Amino acid sequence: MSARSNRQWLLVSRPRGMPSLENFRLVERALPALEPGQVLVRHRFLSVDPYMRGRMNEAKSYAPPQPLDQVMGGGTVGEVLESRHQGFAAGDVVVGMGGWQEYSHAAPEASALRRIEPRAIPLSAYLGAVGMPGVTAWYGVTRIIAPKAGETVVVSAAAGAVGGIAGQLARRAGAHVVGIAGGAEKCRYVTGELGFAECIDYRAHADAAALAGALEAACPRGIDGAFENVGGLILDAVLMRANPFARIALCGLIAGYNGEPIPLAAPQAILVNRMRIEGFIISDHPALWPQALGELAGLVALGQLRYRESIARGIEAAPQALLDLLAGRNLGKQLVELTPR
Repeated sequence: MSARSNRQWLLVSRPRGMPSLENFRLVERALPALEPGQVLVRHRFLSVDPYMRGRMNEAKSYAPPQPLDQVMGGGTVGEVLESRHQGFAAGDVVVGMGGWQEYSHAAPEASALRRIEPRAIPLSAYLGAVGMPGVTAWYGVTRIIAPKAGETVVVSAAAGAVGGIAGQLARRAGAHVVGIAGGAEKCRYVTGELGFAECIDYRAHADAAALAGALEAACPRGIDGAFENVGGLILDAVLMRANPFARIALCGLIAGYNGEPIPLAAPQAILVNRMRIEGFIISDHPALWPQALGELAGLVALGQLRYRESIARGIEAAPQALLDLLAGRNLGKQLVELTPR
């Protein structure tokens, strides 16, 4: 194969508060020849996810910090161009953790590479509804909230890649599902396209008490389950309306990703209502991925699970796409589509 160059985004500094474009640098490097056991993958889509903000910090977390001056980590989907690994061949379509670069050049085990068959499902969906966000939603709903027919489930960041799937799965279980999202457009999407019973625009409420009042109107029988992506005043409001033995799947705390304090206003509600609050990271449950992916793929293929994507074009757009995601300017799953070269 002729020599190729590879454009890559590196994290070059730790952000203080909201990240900026200055935290990243785009470099171009020659691709070395493959060694035995390696594959060369040309990426078609890069994933942009909220968890990336946490990894940019140098602090204790569930995953090591993103190393400085190295390729920004993240999910990818693309095509094998060349293989020196017996389990992969040129032409295979694969999903993995190739990072923010045009090509990945590594042993499949190093980038969690797996082969996919994108026939009835769009390629990009393997980074969203039929990928890590979908499996995250599936686990939180089926294994933690476990909604029963007639119960009420609240989903924060309901217009996002995880929240949108979580709410639809809870609705399929027979729950009355109420979303929380930022802005009228997102709320219209959540109710009109995703089928939530109601959606509350948190931006229209100044504090947790006001938001709890809106939840009281939308959830007249209280809250039995919540899929929490945000924290802060949203979690405070949910706790105010929680029923005894309510279950909360704690997936993310976006309200504190830039270092903001996120204390609980009334933690006594957890004890008074004998609540179960479980934080989880989906990478801790690899044994359940095949079941989750199989169910999600079937629903997407049949058109029974809906999703949207916000797609930035070209590798140059990746950092700005992350900034847009963190500012809430995206709808659904945020991706970067790469032009083959």
